[in-house]
Amino acid sequence: MWKQRLIETNRGVFELFEKGEGEPLAVTHHYSAYNEKGNSFANPFTEHYHVYLINLRGAGNSAQAVDESEYSMDNTVLDLEAIREALGHEMWGIAGHSTGGMLALKYAINSPDSLTKIIAGGAAASYEYGADPDSIYCSKNPNFNRIVEIMNLLEDPTTPIEKRREVGYEWALMSYYSEEKLQESMKKPNSGKTVGPRLDYFRKVEYPTYDIREELRSVNLPSFIYTGKYDAQCPMKFGIEIAELIPNASLTIFEESNHNPFSEEEEKFEEFVVYTL
Repeated sequence: MWKQRLIETNRGVFELFEKGEGEPLAVTHHYSAYNEKGNSFANPFTEHYHVYLINLRGAGNSAQAVDESEYSMDNTVLDLEAIREALGHEMWGIAGHSTGGMLALKYAINSPDSLTKIIAGGAAASYEYGADPDSIYCSKNPNFNRIVEIMNLLEDPTTPIEKRREVGYEWALMSYYSEEKLQESMKKPNSGKTVGPRLDYFRKVEYPTYDIREELRSVNLPSFIYTGKYDAQCPMKFGIEIAELIPNASLTIFEESNHNPFSEEEEKFEEFVVYTL
């Protein structure tokens, strides 16, 4: 199990869970809430890093937002910086998957001197992934209308827990190479409940203008980018684009994965983690 901590910072109190030994590594997702079970993306890193799995503003027992603009990536980077300082780390690494990966990229742009490295995957450098027919978030994709319905259900606080689980599974299945791999992943300890207000802000406010492609050209940090060959959320081409934009980036392609290679190709993902050291 992961150890819970509540950290006092100059931007409020934040909840995090820590596990592992080694160099410090922050792990988070832009709109997920974690608990003592940890997270399937974060877990492999605990074998080699001291991992801080962070509940961002509005998630879990972390500080609440007074204004929805506090959910923005820019403000979130400021929160992460406050957490880093409160923990006493001069620098740390940042790892994120999906919109957590996008947040990691934004962190590298805004506060590069605080980072030793970035690890990001299942991500994109601009809003264009949502206009690609291979993405389930594109209106031309056959799953798009259902995804919107699922998001609305997850954002609605009155949606019963049973329904949340049902539609959450349906959403996850669209992002796995096989249902067998999804079911295997569900047998293992995991957390990452969707935080509706944060998702809502990203989807309706931040996503339409999200484009950090030019800024990534000036990122000089060691950058470990990965993508699943069959990623149905952020298609592989967008992971390749990130790696091509960042001068010091390496790219790892998981040949038998959709959006979750850490669950779909566990052994190869563990090799990838070792590669980031």
